[in-house]
Amino acid sequence: MDLRIGSFRYDTTEALFDGSVTVDGVGTTMSTAATLPDVFTQMARGDLDVSEFGMTFLLRALDQGVPFVAIPAFPCRAFRHSAVFVHADSGISGPADLVDRTIGEFGVYGQDPGVWMKGVLAEEYGFRPERNRWVIGGLDHPAPPFAFTSHPHPEGLDVTTVPEGRTLSGMLDAGEIDALFTANVPQPFLDGSPHITRLFVDYEPLERDWFRRTGIFPIMHTVVVRRDLLADHPGLGRALYTAFRDAKEVGAERYRRFRRLYETPVMVPWLNPLVERNEALLGDDWWPYGISANRTALETFLRYHHEQGLSARRWTVEEVFAPDLLET
Repeated sequence: MDLRIGSFRYDTTEALFDGSVTVDGVGTTMSTAATLPDVFTQMARGDLDVSEFGMTFLLRALDQGVPFVAIPAFPCRAFRHSAVFVHADSGISGPADLVDRTIGEFGVYGQDPGVWMKGVLAEEYGFRPERNRWVIGGLDHPAPPFAFTSHPHPEGLDVTTVPEGRTLSGMLDAGEIDALFTANVPQPFLDGSPHITRLFVDYEPLERDWFRRTGIFPIMHTVVVRRDLLADHPGLGRALYTAFRDAKEVGAERYRRFRRLYETPVMVPWLNPLVERNEALLGDDWWPYGISANRTALETFLRYHHEQGLSARRWTVEEVFAPDLLET
């Protein structure tokens, strides 16, 4: 058997691409794409057997009866207080000012970063998404809402798409939307536009404090596999989990080696103190795989997803992940 596996090339997956880590007992063909939605699209249309997949897109697929099963490997995760941008002249100086605003979101209402930040803002600051107008489209390039997934949202929520030929970055820069929930940093901000700033300018202390209080390192993507493959090949789920976990460990060991070499293999000065600060807060395994170390994060995402009207019901960890990996 030769498995077609799709993923971005991260520190967590590079060892699978270069062949230094393999999936026991099977051959693999690793592939990636120009964007993550392209990878997700390939999995959704059956061009892949196994793939990195956004958590929200997995839950939407399960609601539609798509026979995917998740493996508790999490190649992409990120703290997201930094992912909310506002127009500098909008009058938004804090979360309370987001009421009755026009807010953009990339590709779909309720992308993974949006689910996390709407949930955090609701719990910490009383944010209510239904009190806003939402505009969905491409970030830096004109694009329609994602075609590979469903588009649920609460009844009565004001959701529209960007005008043809426009981008969310351009609309935020021009003040045509007040705020933006995004997976990627808008290009005008990177170019130094004076018209765009973050909702939380000094976001790192907030993210670190949130982790101290919750123990959650937000999960964006998991790994999914076709259910029939797991049924036909007992032990495949375990082999996939082990391979993705081992690949992640190869990446983590690289940073440990950099510490011994005074970070000379990389072009990031003062990387060692950052890694040491992160280890002191996040622990030796700062990017854990498996259910046990991630149950709180997973259950929180499943709850946020349902509360925000994106799931037909509240899914459980046991329903989403491969049964033989629930003890990991």
